[in-house]
Amino acid sequence: MRMKASKVIWGTFVIVAVILLGWAFRPASAGYAGTAPYVIICNTSAVPVDIDKQIFRAGGAVTSKLHQIGVVVATSDNPDFAKKASKIKGVMTAVQDEWVQWVNPQVCEEEGSVRSLSIGSDETFWPYQWAPRAIYAPDAWDAGARGAGVRVAILDGGIASNHLDLDGNIDFGASTSFVPGFNFNEEAAGAFWHGSHVAGIVAAEDNERGTIGIAPAATIIGVKVLHDGGGYFSWLIQGILYAADVADADLINMSLGALYARNSRGAAQLNSALGRAMNYAYQAGVTIVASAGNDYLDLDHAGPWVSMPAEAQHVICVSATGPIGFAYGGTDFDRPASYTNYGHSLVDFAAPGGDFMLYPNGYWYYDMVMAPTYVLGTSHYYSWAAGTSQAAPHVTGVAALIIEAHGGSMHPAQIKAILQQSADDLGKPGNDEYYGMGRINAFKAVTIK
Repeated sequence: MRMKASKVIWGTFVIVAVILLGWAFRPASAGYAGTAPYVIICNTSAVPVDIDKQIFRAGGAVTSKLHQIGVVVATSDNPDFAKKASKIKGVMTAVQDEWVQWVNPQVCEEEGSVRSLSIGSDETFWPYQWAPRAIYAPDAWDAGARGAGVRVAILDGGIASNHLDLDGNIDFGASTSFVPGFNFNEEAAGAFWHGSHVAGIVAAEDNERGTIGIAPAATIIGVKVLHDGGGYFSWLIQGILYAADVADADLINMSLGALYARNSRGAAQLNSALGRAMNYAYQAGVTIVASAGNDYLDLDHAGPWVSMPAEAQHVICVSATGPIGFAYGGTDFDRPASYTNYGHSLVDFAAPGGDFMLYPNGYWYYDMVMAPTYVLGTSHYYSWAAGTSQAAPHVTGVAALIIEAHGGSMHPAQIKAILQQSADDLGKPGNDEYYGMGRINAFKAVTIK
């Protein structure tokens, strides 16, 4: 279907329907030339003082020492490097790093036109934003919660820092990239700006233009750990530690994940290193929110399959909901999305992620979640997208409202407890395989006593 394109005063926009399906390892290739990256895990959190020399003798070069968690990142062109590095005193194991397609969007573009209380109702695209209303965000805003003073690290791909709905909320000094050769606000040519979309769901500005985020006054810290949806474990590990230690983040959003066999080459070791990083952030008081994944799998009975970081300790895991036929009056926003992973052991909460079920009258993309994406010339683009990638930032946004409402920094356990106490219990009573402890409720979360 093609519709006539139109202009708004600050440029054209594109409707993008993004279906995030399938995560997998792929050959280690990007970001390094002529060498392979390795992750070296020490016996304790202490990195051996002579590790640079020992790594050199093994045929490698240290690129990063993560003293907080006893992990070293190195490169080598020696095929025996992992074996030699594993024998270094103080080292538990060394494993070749893996490039993972953490996000795998399939994009369908449609040119279109749009028409031009609580805050949010004056935003250009408010009529299409069913998701904030599904979790009672306008009621939370009316109660005074906007997320002011809360710092949210978006571990993702590039964020369009010049987008009119994002630029005022970004901490440019704290934002960074762990993808060699790219800044935090750069992305692969032709790629879907997944990072911008996620950041916009959390904290698109209240500026009477475009869309509005769940915590429109929160501060965004862009931490680029993906490029065109893919990246190494080591980039993600370094990004988590950076957000916790350097960027002073209150919250980390990880709308990304990988599903793979537990016995995949290096999986256990790389998961261990990633787990160390997330445990470190948790102990530092940083709340981590992650997407459940889009494989429509019951991860209570998934056999050899594991989903990371969704199944890691100290992570709030989010499944997705979405309507069918919103354009025609459909208001069942709590319907489990057709693609969402589920399971009692996996899901903590549910939140709007949108859906893309086809039906005869068309306009199925209205059932997705709308948010900013990128800027081209003077045009500021917005997209509809669906996935647990879109569900997770709704929870992150509500967590930001909770922190502001309670006057500042909070331990992750406190935030999770409030989310649980305030969530609407849907599905089976109590913990449910699709909704976890319930679908989040922003108003209850900021007013609960």
